[in-house]
Amino acid sequence: MKVLVTGTAGFIGSHVAHKLLDRGDEVVGVDNMNAYYDVSLKEARLKRIAAKPGYVHVKADLSDRRAIEEVFRTYKPNRVVNLAAQAGVRYAAENPHVYVDSNVVGFLHILEGCRHNSVEHLVYASTSSVYGANQTLPFSEHASTEHPLTLYAATKKANEMMAHSYAHLYSLPSTGLRFFTVYGPWGRPDMALFLFTKAILAGEPIKVFNHGKHTRDFTYVDDIAEGVVRALDKVPTGNPAWNGLEPDPATSRAPYRIYNIGNQRQVELTRYIEVLEQCLGRNTPVAREMLPLQAGDVPDTRADVTALANDVGYRPSTPVETGVKNFVDWYLAYYR
Repeated sequence: MKVLVTGTAGFIGSHVAHKLLDRGDEVVGVDNMNAYYDVSLKEARLKRIAAKPGYVHVKADLSDRRAIEEVFRTYKPNRVVNLAAQAGVRYAAENPHVYVDSNVVGFLHILEGCRHNSVEHLVYASTSSVYGANQTLPFSEHASTEHPLTLYAATKKANEMMAHSYAHLYSLPSTGLRFFTVYGPWGRPDMALFLFTKAILAGEPIKVFNHGKHTRDFTYVDDIAEGVVRALDKVPTGNPAWNGLEPDPATSRAPYRIYNIGNQRQVELTRYIEVLEQCLGRNTPVAREMLPLQAGDVPDTRADVTALANDVGYRPSTPVETGVKNFVDWYLAYYR
């Protein structure tokens, strides 16, 4: 297939591009290379992808309507994976307009490109953050997500609703993937594992929010990428049993589907830090600055991935002990 992947200079997008290229697909990558974090890291990710046959890169911003129209018109992809977005939950408090431009307006341009160019299937990134104030664990796609706690989560919830409207109006098959706390090699410098590692190696205390008591469903990036590719191959159809009197948020009469991608394990933040200390060869606990829960954060997350396992035959499984070691090995090699 020829697959348009947005955000290929990003953390998850670069891993997905590798998987598609390795199996023989053509990949058209789109990224605006913005300076939200170190551009040289993005360039290094792209350099690895560009070394493989079948990759074409276009520097463009999703919010640039004409540029995205030209990408679809020129390359005519069979399928699309939209992973480009303004990332970072707390950055939205400082720059809300950037999130709407990239995550809402940009997503509209992707939907329009798919609609007018007969794209067979659109897969797009959502987030576990859409569960917001929901406290029923594990989080299920069949539960309500009407109370997001951050603007970032609200933009991703908007993506799910926009995708449903296009599935309904134009029969555009779409699959939304709710990612749970992704980590691993080539990660983002604003993420906890990256920040912890940098501080520990510098001999500085690490900032531990909620006094380390909250839990997360940490999901290794290769597991995420495998789930994305498998979901791309599973084109959704309408659910004939869908009932508007008891509406299921995860399915529809239209060709629309929502899946969680998570490890199905709750790991306390203090345990995550202990694993990192061990991987860095620290025999005594590093200094910690204990802080309260940040605004917009939730105490716990855990994914129900039953639907993903049933429909695409895949269940993420990498334990944090393996995933964190792989990250540390990459970090030490990359930053020497």
